[in-house]
Amino acid sequence: MGNVLVIAEHKDGKLKKASRAAFTFARKYTEKFGGKLHILVIGQGVAGVAEQCSKFGAEKVWLADDANLAAYLAESYSQVAAEAAGKASATVIAATTSAMSKDLLPRLAARLKAGMASDIMGFTDQGYFLRPVWAGNAVVEAEITTAVKVVSVRGTEFEPAAEQASASPVEKLSVALNAASWKKRFVRFQEVKSARPELTEAAIIVTGGRGTKGAEGFQLVEKLADLLGAAVGATRAAVDAGWVPNDLQVGQTGKVVAPDLYIAVGVSGAIQHLAGMKGSKVIVAINKDEEAPIFSVADYGLVADLFKAVPELVEEIKKARA
Repeated sequence: MGNVLVIAEHKDGKLKKASRAAFTFARKYTEKFGGKLHILVIGQGVAGVAEQCSKFGAEKVWLADDANLAAYLAESYSQVAAEAAGKASATVIAATTSAMSKDLLPRLAARLKAGMASDIMGFTDQGYFLRPVWAGNAVVEAEITTAVKVVSVRGTEFEPAAEQASASPVEKLSVALNAASWKKRFVRFQEVKSARPELTEAAIIVTGGRGTKGAEGFQLVEKLADLLGAAVGATRAAVDAGWVPNDLQVGQTGKVVAPDLYIAVGVSGAIQHLAGMKGSKVIVAINKDEEAPIFSVADYGLVADLFKAVPELVEEIKKARA
């Protein structure tokens, strides 16, 4: 078997915690089938990220640092990743499932003429990849028959890799990039600024659903989240109603999360939502409907009116901290 190359994601000069789940997948895969873990860092001025990646036991960290890579474009990043895969003798290229990897990996697979499996949860002794289907109610074994395989890894299924004492070597990767030949160009990135943690990086998430009854009621969710230093999530119903932006959506068609603590406020627990959060370590549900499906996955459930329970909870937390 060949090596596994993981494409690391980073932001503001820091390696994303979610990428460490893909490192864990790669280590388990290589322990089972042979080969070594290699890591690829792409961008401009990202030598510091490569240094961070060198602490996770990789055989080598490949650094593609170029002005033409300052902004993410699938066209340029897939070219770099394809060349890095060749340099690393990789037969598996992986990244944690994210907005970027959903855009990048299919294009990389096409460039390499490789088969692809998305959002994998693990693998079998035969090398088949396990994928959730039907909102996570079933798991299929996907066989990729091409010599090179591309996979996106569900970050909630693998513990983030721990740092190791020794550092891996970092090698610069020179790629001939011709921006003039690209079919698209970067114009601007309009980022939503928030002092709260990112959903996929947060240790605590407080999510509001239809039961909050509107943008004003959703403020109770935000108040509790800010008190706990948590990220704010939302169900599709809350997003579709326009109470919160869609980047906060948790669920099958939103983001899949597994924080240490997940507090669901006014969330009924539709199957599509459960698919995105049932891997959380501790789940707390507040809902006045004792038959709500969310209680089937909750570790702690409070059958109560959220408009009374959440303000009381906020006050009790403040008293405990005083």
